[in-house]
Amino acid sequence: MKKTLAYLGTVLCCVLVLFACNRFVTRGLSIFTANTATVTAKAKVLEILKQDTTEYDLGTGNVISSTVTSFRCRILDGDYRGREVVGSQTIDGFSSNMKPVEVGDRVVAYLFEGTDAENAWVFGGYERMEALSVLLGVFFLALLVFGRKKGVNTILSLVLTCLMVFAVFVPSILTGHNIYLWSTLTCLYTIAMTLLLVNGCNVKSLAAGLGCMGGLLVSGLLTLGMDRVLVLSGMLDENSMYLSLLNQENPINLNAIIFAGILIGAMGAVMDVGMSVAASLHELKLQAPDIPWKQMVRSGLTIGRDMMGTMANTLVLAYIGSSLSVVLLLVSYTTSLSELLNREAVIVEILQALVGSLGILVTIPLTSLICGLLYQRLTLRPEEPEKRWNIPLRFARKPKQEGLPYSFAGTAAAPEWPEEGQTEPQEQPTGEETEEREERENLE
Repeated sequence: MKKTLAYLGTVLCCVLVLFACNRFVTRGLSIFTANTATVTAKAKVLEILKQDTTEYDLGTGNVISSTVTSFRCRILDGDYRGREVVGSQTIDGFSSNMKPVEVGDRVVAYLFEGTDAENAWVFGGYERMEALSVLLGVFFLALLVFGRKKGVNTILSLVLTCLMVFAVFVPSILTGHNIYLWSTLTCLYTIAMTLLLVNGCNVKSLAAGLGCMGGLLVSGLLTLGMDRVLVLSGMLDENSMYLSLLNQENPINLNAIIFAGILIGAMGAVMDVGMSVAASLHELKLQAPDIPWKQMVRSGLTIGRDMMGTMANTLVLAYIGSSLSVVLLLVSYTTSLSELLNREAVIVEILQALVGSLGILVTIPLTSLICGLLYQRLTLRPEEPEKRWNIPLRFARKPKQEGLPYSFAGTAAAPEWPEEGQTEPQEQPTGEETEEREERENLE
């Protein structure tokens, strides 16, 4: 009952903090109001009316074609729901990979201000949310089947994380709040909320949380320092230019956007490593109650080394994959490798990967050290032994000459330590073996 109340209290606190932050940062904010004269609606294609193709000579020997497809469709939502209208799809040389509309396709159509509501709808893309919702449902179902109770907690933490980013952090940027502060608060909230919901309020979550915060602190300080050293302007592409013009009275700090992107991007990997090390050492302590804290720290470092390479690769490959199109374009229009590496867009991608990887490297030893200190007084509660693995040996201190600081524990009695010169413990003789040996000695 106490655990249930604690869990519900944690969820309630997380929701209340989220709600309070949202109300604070969204005061005076209006979103989804740009170009309200344009009507957007979902539609289903009923009939293909005609298709016209025109070729254009650009004068350089290149000929491009433009295909305009007219179709009749039924509007599925909005003020025009149920009405059958005529729309058009244009496919030119810049969108040659786009699939022509067919009967039965679900599309997104636009109606611009001052145009005929019956015959001037424009194809804006295919309706993709239905298929994406199915995939999301499969993902949630897999979490529930595999994780059960923790799967539910994982889904809840994922939803709250997305709400924190899109309902608090993004509005805070649009309303002119300090991006450095709110990106840091977003990361702290996400770490605390995720660990408390998924693992509960315990020493394991505390150790993982402190390790993650330390790793993120180092990542943030490195980002601030390298921002000055590299003399970054924040103008990475045309999107950065649009952001700078979004609010001319209170322009968005583009360097702060870079800081927030690096910090939030590294948070997932840092949290993964911190929780993995804390959970592994927690289980080790439960199975080896007498393990010295120095040996526990060394074990944490060993575990961390195995994760270090894969997690660093995860960050690097994630950033490469997200910017692959930009990299291909820059490589095609750059005369040398040094020029390519000095472009700010490439520099920022490299900086993200390096800072995130360094955050991971700091998280591993820091979490191991914190676990070694916090787990010293950790003991099993009386109701927990049946949940432990059935390991046949008991942890006990060995003499220093044995060279082993501890042994494995379980429910069976500890074996005798080997005599001088032996490498394996002797087995305890049974009662019958003892009687037979005494009879042989008497006969001799």
